[in-house]
Amino acid sequence: MQELIQRWQDWRAGLRWTRLSPAAQREIGFWSVVAGLLFFLFHLHGNSQEVATCRHSVFLWLRSRWVGDYAYGLFLPLASLFALWMRRKEIATAPKRADGRGAPVVVFALALHWIGVLGQQPRISVAGLILLLWGLPFLIYGYGVARWLLFPCGYLFLSIPLNFIDSMTAPLRLFATAVSAGLLNGFGLEVQRTGAGLFSGAGNAFAFNVAPECSGLRSLLAMTALMAFYAWYSQKTLAKKWILFLFCIPVAVIANICRIILVVAVAAFFGQDTAMGLWHDYSGYPIFLISILLMLALDRLLNMDYRIAWTTLKNLFLGRASS
Repeated sequence: MQELIQRWQDWRAGLRWTRLSPAAQREIGFWSVVAGLLFFLFHLHGNSQEVATCRHSVFLWLRSRWVGDYAYGLFLPLASLFALWMRRKEIATAPKRADGRGAPVVVFALALHWIGVLGQQPRISVAGLILLLWGLPFLIYGYGVARWLLFPCGYLFLSIPLNFIDSMTAPLRLFATAVSAGLLNGFGLEVQRTGAGLFSGAGNAFAFNVAPECSGLRSLLAMTALMAFYAWYSQKTLAKKWILFLFCIPVAVIANICRIILVVAVAAFFGQDTAMGLWHDYSGYPIFLISILLMLALDRLLNMDYRIAWTTLKNLFLGRASS
């Protein structure tokens, strides 16, 4: 305990301005000025679409959009900062020298912001801000540092709310309803499907309509953010990172189908009031747990040594056959 207290005191003492080297003081001062300029640019001149409610701030505009299906966006900047913290040693030890290749990135990011303001498209301005957060260290410190910032900065693109994704609601509803109806009938629970509705007149009659809110879009968006971070953290190769990340779509769809099946099953056995009441309202939590289990299973499959697994299975079956 005494050692932990001493470490805390040493760490706190290291934060004192007078104990910092002149180079460190100049660096902190420089980035403070940069942060002030970014605040001026994006908070005071970053939004021209909804000035009445969000003023000219792109940050306030983002906060107004991080609700409903996009509420997970509030946590993505924190996750990005955590990713930076996890790579702090690599960033600190990376070679640092100015790299002119970062200049076009900075110019392009500023152009995106200018286009976003003129076109009243704050999403484009947000993309410009994210590119600036990566391009400025690239320009000043070089690619040795910028390579470690690729994921923390790129991850922030998932926080940009894209309204066109809402158009996926209808096909997701119809697909999930059709698959759920097929599986329920295969399990012996007779249901009929009409569009995005499931109903049955036998026994405990029920009628269940898959509303737009139950299309699985929210699960898809949340799983995209979760699996992107987990893939970056858990996988060692770029190919495996992308494979696990792209599996977020089937994982979210499967989880939503499981939710629909369970709601209909509860309605068939315990009545529609029970199914559409407490179970419907809170079924998202166990279904999200199913999504996480599927993600962990995929992670295990990607990292499995299939030669050893095949040898183990072969020996197991041969041993049983010989006995």
